[in-house]
Amino acid sequence: MQALGVGIGLRAPHYGEFLARRPSVGWIEVHTENYLARSGRDWQVLETLRHDYPLSLHGVGLGLGSVQGFSDDHLARVRDLVGALQPALVSEHLSWSALLGRQLNDLLPLQLDRAALDLLAARIGRVQDVLGRPILVENVSSYVRFRGDTMGETAFLAALARRTGCGVLLDVNNLYVNQHNHGEDALAALAALAPGSVGEIHLGGHLATEHGLVDHHGDRVAAGVWALYRAALARFGAVPALVEWDTDLPALDVLLDETQTARRIAAEVAPAPPVLIVSTAVPAAVDADPAAELPAGVDELQQAFGAALFDARLDGALASRLKGGGRGLGIYRGNLHAGWRRALAASHPVLRQLVGAEFFDALALVYGRAQPSSDPDLNRFGAGLAAFLEGFAPAATYPWLPDMARLEWLVHDSFYAPDAPPLPHPAATLAGLDPDAFEACRAQLHPSLRLYRSAWATPALWQAHQPEGPAFPGELERPGHALVWRPRFQVEVWDGGAAEMAALGRLAAGGSFGAALDAAFELDENFDVAAHLKRWLGEGGRTGIVVALA
Repeated sequence: MQALGVGIGLRAPHYGEFLARRPSVGWIEVHTENYLARSGRDWQVLETLRHDYPLSLHGVGLGLGSVQGFSDDHLARVRDLVGALQPALVSEHLSWSALLGRQLNDLLPLQLDRAALDLLAARIGRVQDVLGRPILVENVSSYVRFRGDTMGETAFLAALARRTGCGVLLDVNNLYVNQHNHGEDALAALAALAPGSVGEIHLGGHLATEHGLVDHHGDRVAAGVWALYRAALARFGAVPALVEWDTDLPALDVLLDETQTARRIAAEVAPAPPVLIVSTAVPAAVDADPAAELPAGVDELQQAFGAALFDARLDGALASRLKGGGRGLGIYRGNLHAGWRRALAASHPVLRQLVGAEFFDALALVYGRAQPSSDPDLNRFGAGLAAFLEGFAPAATYPWLPDMARLEWLVHDSFYAPDAPPLPHPAATLAGLDPDAFEACRAQLHPSLRLYRSAWATPALWQAHQPEGPAFPGELERPGHALVWRPRFQVEVWDGGAAEMAALGRLAAGGSFGAALDAAFELDENFDVAAHLKRWLGEGGRTGIVVALA
């Protein structure tokens, strides 16, 4: 672990340069939730680069301190990803993020007391038991502090490390932000952690606002943070360090320049690596639900905090529990809204173009309040937008908007679908079948295939809003049918007719080729079987929609 040196976060805009240049960095870190699907371009790039760089998985979705617990499904997906990648480091945050049936998708602050310590210790034990390895837990930037705190954050982390065998991911930028915002002593915070308990250091930029510093990971490391990094190295030795940059992403060379600064400081301050005392043994899982033993006030506090994020009028009910009256609540509320906007913009970019940024951002706020996120993975947030638009009065003037949202969600969903299994090409098998055997044959379709039908020409409108896409014909009031799928790394939307949709729908439901063609001929007596089989099976080595026969 100590040999990793200084790394950077791998981000999609830098994929091409990483693959072409293999820049000189000690290791790479990715956000766990961005790779849970284990498919498509993101997965292919990570699978390639992990053979050249040590890898760290940095999670944001478990919400270890949530009284309501974390998603077993999400933890299982994380376990499968860890098993597939075998990263050098796995980390999460000292925070909470979930209420009953509602995900807030942020790193929300904990009241640092014995009840929270008991809860976190049990939850971390559960995670480590499922993953089969110790994890690192990161201190977070906090924009409020609780009157009920009985210990500092790093003292809390030190106690967690002793009880669970986890390590500490020390974010020195977060220490600096909290020192500025709350008057805390960052050097004293470092002293609360035992040498050998820190397994990784994060470095990043912050933003100065009228409400204080915000940890936005969108700038170079500040001088005060570099000074804290020196102090951390002097205490903990040459542990792996990472330069984080997630917003307003610069050219890759800017990040590499930051790593050079970190390397130079590490060489000056900590030439010898420390001896880690973090246990490699995984504590046994705790069977009892730790939340069942918590004082009722712990759950009530998180419920009140979450309610205030949805309605600023409820801030007053929480203010007496917060130091300084909770002036930082607005930052968390802004984070919640920004997460909704980013998630919907990522899954529905054409819809945003069509209605304009102002309307779309207002829509994201209304939708998020009406249908809050229910999954730690924000990539799934927009699944209900099409249905929501059907009853959204401001959109009634454009009755085709729900169908456009539905098409965009199919494109988004297809992007995260599993890759096609490496199977023999079906065309050769079909060529050797007599007519009766062909009609009885069934097909396995590409796992990313989605069939789309609409009363509107939304596929043509969608195509017209792609880069260098064709001009829109100008007639919306006509049926639109499309095949949505991802042959390799990019989703494609193919025009399709009602007959083709019927045939593929029958195949998708497990019907035979004979039944599929019968369905097509019912709608189009001139259905061209040969042309459509060529289209479905692929040609010239190209992947086809039909990936196997049964």
